[in-house]
Amino acid sequence: MPSPYVRPLDLADEATAVAVHRIGRAAYAVEAELIGFDGIPALGESLAEMRARELRWLGAVGPDGEIAGFLAWEEPGGDGPLRLDRLCVDPARFRRGVASLLLRHALEELFPGRPVEVTTGAANTPAVTLYERLGFVRGADFSPVPGLRMASFSRGRPLIAESPAAAATPD
Repeated sequence: MPSPYVRPLDLADEATAVAVHRIGRAAYAVEAELIGFDGIPALGESLAEMRARELRWLGAVGPDGEIAGFLAWEEPGGDGPLRLDRLCVDPARFRRGVASLLLRHALEELFPGRPVEVTTGAANTPAVTLYERLGFVRGADFSPVPGLRMASFSRGRPLIAESPAAAATPD
């Protein structure tokens, strides 16, 4: 596949939504093996559920229109950080710079200077390496359910929130 280009994706288009859903499930199946946990919510998400999410979608698309990967995020209200919901690459396109292309484009062109947060399986070494390489700072790992350890990353703002006690202390 020649180098993909980046463009917004419209999940109202049936073929686009089906391709995104297929790629997401395939990519999350690989992550499930890497992290030893098959309960990743997106693995059980139906096409309708995925389309109903209030996310913005960006795709890496080849000259033939084939989607190689995608990035989806939540737009916060106010000044809150952007929350990356998913970054998935078709496993047939792994190790070709697709995730880097999507994430760099989003950080530099769509939300430069804005705080961004993301989580991934702590044992997902390729994702952890990507986020660290692109300037994300790793915060505390956490376990939302038994058997799953997640890594949190932030770019453009501190990871440690001020404690309520510290906030109440007068100067």
